Amino acid sequence: MKVAVLAPIAWKTPPRHYGPWERVCSLLTEELLELGVDVSLFATGDSETGAKLYSVCPRGYEEDKDMDPKVWEGLHIANCFERASEFDIIHNNFDFLPLTYSKLVRTPVLTTIHGFSSEKIVEVYRKYDESAFYVSISDSDRSPWLSYEKTIHHGIDLENFTYRENPKGGYLLFFGRFHRDKGAKEAVEISRITGKKLLMAGIIQDKGYFDHHVRPFLCKGKIEFVGSVGPEERDELLGNADALVHPINFDEPFGLSVVEAMACGTPVIAFKRGSMPEIIDDGKTGFLVKDVRQASDCVFELDRIKRSECRENAEKRFSQNRMALDYIEVYRQILGKRKKL
Repeated sequence: MKVAVLAPIAWKTPPRHYGPWERVCSLLTEELLELGVDVSLFATGDSETGAKLYSVCPRGYEEDKDMDPKVWEGLHIANCFERASEFDIIHNNFDFLPLTYSKLVRTPVLTTIHGFSSEKIVEVYRKYDESAFYVSISDSDRSPWLSYEKTIHHGIDLENFTYRENPKGGYLLFFGRFHRDKGAKEAVEISRITGKKLLMAGIIQDKGYFDHHVRPFLCKGKIEFVGSVGPEERDELLGNADALVHPINFDEPFGLSVVEAMACGTPVIAFKRGSMPEIIDDGKTGFLVKDVRQASDCVFELDRIKRSECRENAEKRFSQNRMALDYIEVYRQILGKRKKL
């Protein structure tokens, strides 16, 4: 089986810091390779992989603002589809745009829908619903207008997350984009209500939001911004936290940081929205709450959570290997359907 994994090109694959879709593409590609699949990765030129790398875009356009995203996205997608005959399946992780190329080739196209940035883009998915194949990353993120092959939760590289039975940090952690969706403002409120130290890590996506809701409350030893962090710092921050606070203000399709925290043994206090009930076992691997007040109350209930259960849940349900095996099953399913046509 020859598979082409089409990754986004906002960031390198795997990303240096931020880049969740690119991270998933990297994890999947490397695990498919380990499982004996002939896999090729279409990504930025500075990407790192054991697979065959095809690239026309030298680096991620989010890392080089002189690059025009539309130009490089067009060239990148075309590079993959112009080689379509070399593969049994094209696995699209690039959102909706590659679907517009899908009827121009005979190779089946599987699209992992990493979320809907807008209801407007659903029209593209609907147009190709009968000819393309879709995987959802959570049951909560399925559109009633589309048909799906399977829901496949993301997996993570468990070996890169250190289990810590007795963390020494003594802090809460916010880990994500600084944007209203991710709830940085609410995380600050939880810290101020509970008096617990809060560390905040991630990229500043909305500077106005950060300047208004976060910056005024930064104070060393109380609420600290540590910036966007790489893999080693991520492991330290997640593993030494008393809890990850995840007070999201949108129906999040999936939460990589939630699973990564649990892999370190760190429980998660999250607003009960989107995929959170699929990922968090309420009262066992964290708490699902409706607002800041409930989240703050749960900070004082963290001793009820066994950190070992958090790690065991991550190992059982969210491994890189499980994710890749699920995708191989879907690839075979799609190829079987094509043979019957």
